[in-house]
Amino acid sequence: GAAYVPIDLNQPAERRTLILSDADPKLVVIEGTQVEGIPLGIEILRMPQYVPEGVERRRVPQLEDPAYVIYTSGSTGQPKGVIVTQRNAARLFTVAEPLFKFGAKDVWTLFHSIGFDFSVWELWGALLNGGRLVVVPATTARAADAFHALVVREGVTVLCQTPSAFRAFDVADAAAGRPANQLRHVVFAGEALDPRSLKGWFESHGDDQPRLANMYGITETTVHATYRRMLALDAGGSGRSLIGAPLADLRIDLLDPNGRPVVSGEVGEIFVGGEGVSAGYLGRPELTAQRFLPDPHGERPDARLYRSGDLARRMPAGDLEYLGRIDNQVKLRGFRIELGEIEAVLCSAADVRGAVVALR
Repeated sequence: GAAYVPIDLNQPAERRTLILSDADPKLVVIEGTQVEGIPLGIEILRMPQYVPEGVERRRVPQLEDPAYVIYTSGSTGQPKGVIVTQRNAARLFTVAEPLFKFGAKDVWTLFHSIGFDFSVWELWGALLNGGRLVVVPATTARAADAFHALVVREGVTVLCQTPSAFRAFDVADAAAGRPANQLRHVVFAGEALDPRSLKGWFESHGDDQPRLANMYGITETTVHATYRRMLALDAGGSGRSLIGAPLADLRIDLLDPNGRPVVSGEVGEIFVGGEGVSAGYLGRPELTAQRFLPDPHGERPDARLYRSGDLARRMPAGDLEYLGRIDNQVKLRGFRIELGEIEAVLCSAADVRGAVVALR
């Protein structure tokens, strides 16, 4: 009945300390003996180690209980924890079932950092469906040739990638004597996808083995919010980042700065409503109120809309086209980065009067 807070040991020590201080956990599970940065007074469970006899689960978790808290960037340099409930997480895999038909024979990779919410999809997509999960060492994840060899060797059938990571995987696949023909699904998320980058892959593999899907998502709306099947025809198009349509139990409204719906073809800010909208930010009621707004069309009295800060427009065929941010947040290899967060740190130096950070 507890919630977990994933902490990546590859992240800076200051960030790990901030997360531990903000989350105030009762128990920290670690591997080995490294306890640096863990505040005094928190119980530590070292792995591998059995839980002592007599320790039982206190109660069956309820749908509205937190399942996990994942920390994202913050414009002031303070990470903010997104509270995702059991209901939020469980329904993600229910609505994904008709799209993917995941099963016990599937083999997934845990490629991404556990501090990045794409890992939730990888971890629980495998285990909740009875599949096998291959945990990818960080050194292998950074070497496309080694990672491709692992995918082939382990018979991976479900591959989750940011578009930039997949470009390197595609090059490795083309050069390999054994292409990754056992794949059933490749799922893109984390950053904008240019369909033209998939041209070579489609020429080698076709449309169906594996099937490629582009999924737009936000931590605050539980990993994925939309789905679009990608076809070879898309690779010869205009390069638009098409993110498809919302998942079955979600709704996406495109609103102008005055909160009014925009017409088809016009640019609007993405507001997400439905069962995936999370419980808000841990210990940040004011920020929660700014980003999670009452949903007048929600089915439950407490239904809320999440204001994403992302821009999109609805194409004539119904597809949503992703058009970037409304502010100066960027995504780099799938990670949300607030440029203002870096600027705030630079400006804290005594001799710095002002700073501007840009992504190239």
